[in-house]
Amino acid sequence: MAGLTPSTPLPLEITLHERRRTLGLRFDDGLEAELTHEFLRVFSPSAEVRGHGPGQEVLQTGKRDVSLTAIEPVGQYAVKLVFSDGHDSGLYSWDHLYTLARDHDTLWADYLARLAAEGAHRDPAAPVPEHLRPAPRQGCGKH
Repeated sequence: MAGLTPSTPLPLEITLHERRRTLGLRFDDGLEAELTHEFLRVFSPSAEVRGHGPGQEVLQTGKRDVSLTAIEPVGQYAVKLVFSDGHDSGLYSWDHLYTLARDHDTLWADYLARLAAEGAHRDPAAPVPEHLRPAPRQGCGKH
């Protein structure tokens, strides 16, 4: 069983590049790719990201600085990727990794377009400095 579809090429090499924050992939059909940790995180196959059916996808925002902290093998068909934001529920089958590698440019362009359409950002939300936060509301003393 290769991935979940018998015809899916098998990964020959999966390399974590911590400094570049990428995951290198080389498949037995010759496809090679280097995917950023952010890309892998926003295209997680988990229900948290994909939902439980079409139209239930959740746009992932603020993931530019996320890093992979662990790669755990799952049988002979997938890896579990653990991210610095605590996300660890996606099983990246060979099918899914191959699709991400093969379709990277189209997927990334679509993701950036969705972010723009929603007015969302890749950068994590910066905390509001204390001196700019509104003062806590005080009661009027009568209630």
